[in-house]
Amino acid sequence: MWALVMVMMSGGAAEEIAARLDTLERHYEALQRIEVAAEFAEERAERLEALRERLDGGAKDGDGVNALYREMDAVRGWLWAHAAERPERAPGDFEETAEAWTVRTPTVTLAVDRNDLSVSITTPATEWRFMASAEDDVLYDNAEGRLPLLAAGVRKAEAFHTGYSAGMRMTFGEFDALPGFTLYVTAYVREGEVTFDVAADETGASLHSVNWPKPVVLPADARAMSVCPVMQGILIPGDWHQELMYGGLTSSREFYMPWFGHIVDGHGIMGIFDTAEDAGGVCVHPAGGPTRLGPRWYASLGQVGYVRTIRYVLEEDATYVSLAKRYRQHVMESGRFVSLAEKCVRTPALKRMIGTPIVHLGALYHYVPEASLYRKEREEANHQLLTFDELAQSLRRLKAGGIDRAYVHLDGWGFHGYDSAHPDPLPAGYEQGGWDGLRRFGETCRELDYLFAVHDQYRDFYLNAASYDERLAATDVSGKRFEVSQWCGGPQTVLSPRYAPEYVRRNHDLFRDHGIPVEGAYLDVFSVLPMDESAQPGARVTRSECLAYRKKCFELLRARGYVVSSEEPTDAFMATLDLVHHAPFAVNPFPQVWSGAEAFGIPIPLFNLVYHDALITPWDMGERGGWGIPNELSGRLLCLLNAGAPYATPPYGEAEADAEQIARVHEAAALAERCAFAEMVNHEFLNAERTKQRTTFSNGVRVTVDFATGAYEIEMEEAKP
Repeated sequence: MWALVMVMMSGGAAEEIAARLDTLERHYEALQRIEVAAEFAEERAERLEALRERLDGGAKDGDGVNALYREMDAVRGWLWAHAAERPERAPGDFEETAEAWTVRTPTVTLAVDRNDLSVSITTPATEWRFMASAEDDVLYDNAEGRLPLLAAGVRKAEAFHTGYSAGMRMTFGEFDALPGFTLYVTAYVREGEVTFDVAADETGASLHSVNWPKPVVLPADARAMSVCPVMQGILIPGDWHQELMYGGLTSSREFYMPWFGHIVDGHGIMGIFDTAEDAGGVCVHPAGGPTRLGPRWYASLGQVGYVRTIRYVLEEDATYVSLAKRYRQHVMESGRFVSLAEKCVRTPALKRMIGTPIVHLGALYHYVPEASLYRKEREEANHQLLTFDELAQSLRRLKAGGIDRAYVHLDGWGFHGYDSAHPDPLPAGYEQGGWDGLRRFGETCRELDYLFAVHDQYRDFYLNAASYDERLAATDVSGKRFEVSQWCGGPQTVLSPRYAPEYVRRNHDLFRDHGIPVEGAYLDVFSVLPMDESAQPGARVTRSECLAYRKKCFELLRARGYVVSSEEPTDAFMATLDLVHHAPFAVNPFPQVWSGAEAFGIPIPLFNLVYHDALITPWDMGERGGWGIPNELSGRLLCLLNAGAPYATPPYGEAEADAEQIARVHEAAALAERCAFAEMVNHEFLNAERTKQRTTFSNGVRVTVDFATGAYEIEMEEAKP
């Protein structure tokens, strides 16, 4: 038949029609690969056979080909509509009754009680109940105003399904106390997770925070355990004997990492802040329990602003280690995990830090009378001086004592000494030796194969700074400035983050211009104090923008080839920092970190279970207690348990290096070098008193310590051929 059609057509037209019919043949072959449900198999065969007959009849012209295509497309549409597998949204349904709004999926059910707004999340294995609406659901007017969601004149919910979740959107509006304020909470339910978005219309409102979802209801007994990233990490048993209370923003000692978790009878739930800059939480644990820990969304310059998101992850067989590993997965999926190995590639000087002890030195500490730490009983003690040349000699004695490599962190090099006159600390202090003395100190470090780094500060804004101007200071929405007078330089406020990067550039250009061989810099408090915001007219800064400005400061240093460091390790800067100077445990009373205190909760290396192979973290080498080390623990054993870098104390005056101390530093440094790029894969308590503990690393190293006896064991797998 086709041949007859072709004979009747001109050569060019015939070839075009033939080519188009060949295309339809290819399409027909593809249609035969579409499978349908078993009950439609017979009809499928009939439709394909009829289409086959139509195709065999060919076409005389283009219109005929188009007609064939339309018939074929109709068959394709039927096959897609009855395919064995078809695209579909996530399974689940929304139901509204007089009692509750409910979202049911095959594995997770979310219900909100309409009478008190309490929430429940139910899985086949367990149920998690959240507390009901309370007076502190919404705080406004600097937290003096309190607003429960139950006070909303309009409370409604409707189905809100995505392709990946079933869910609902709740609306709370028409509050008499806050006209124009409406809160929206959208819930997304999927296998193993429930996510909440919190957003608002907030015309004219001056908000402090939104406290929703409420805390999980936990029993006051040993079946419950709360997992909290308070500093390095703690556990809080449901019946713990201490009274523990804390709260605040993330990127702080309260939340080194933006998450928290609970475990009851082996079942776990963890809340991960997907939006962390203005997030935080409040924990209340009276002596004997129970623990109440829930999220808090802090306003940014008086507004909720953008959508805030918390993800609740459900785990049926949970431990604090498994929750930490789930958060590590979250960080990697977010693209925010940068390993130490990667950091060594971008900053070659960092390679010299692997397995290197940390040496902390100070040149000048000068306390002004206005400082709260000023010593009134022996006033001459308010001026403590070691010259750059004297400090260089102490390093030479340390080298002679056996410390071949070191990272040297220098405090007090500025005109007024340590913690004073920032962000204008230069020129180098005359009493310490001036520019020439600082240059000689840096050259001594190079001669000894020691890295030279400076302590620096761009948040504390001292009133004795050369450029002090209140318009450069951060203010709150009411126009007030933070003021304190504690450290060496006395009265200070907070520098607006807007101006910090250019101060960094100016000061480190001065180091360069005077030939100071700086190889690292420590920006004080940037990674331990939460983000600042400022309502200063003409230079408003949100916490998110503060984060960007702080990161810019770090990157200005990295561009000079520096090893980049700060005080303590908070999650927001983990992709940026190479080194922190402490990652200690919380002690009572929290958030202080003084020596001579008991532990705050049960210490666990939660942070290192997530980030050990992404950061260099040194530890004090004392035998019992210390700064940020609970009395019952040993800094040296913690250094080994965490395979961290050791601090090495140089000899001062004419003293020689302590041989026993040097041997301990060498042992810890060797372990740190072996495990620097290895993940900490496990931590476990080996006895009921929790004095005997073990860590395991991905390279096969196991470290067991006993804080009661001081014994320890380091086991290393033999390298495989």
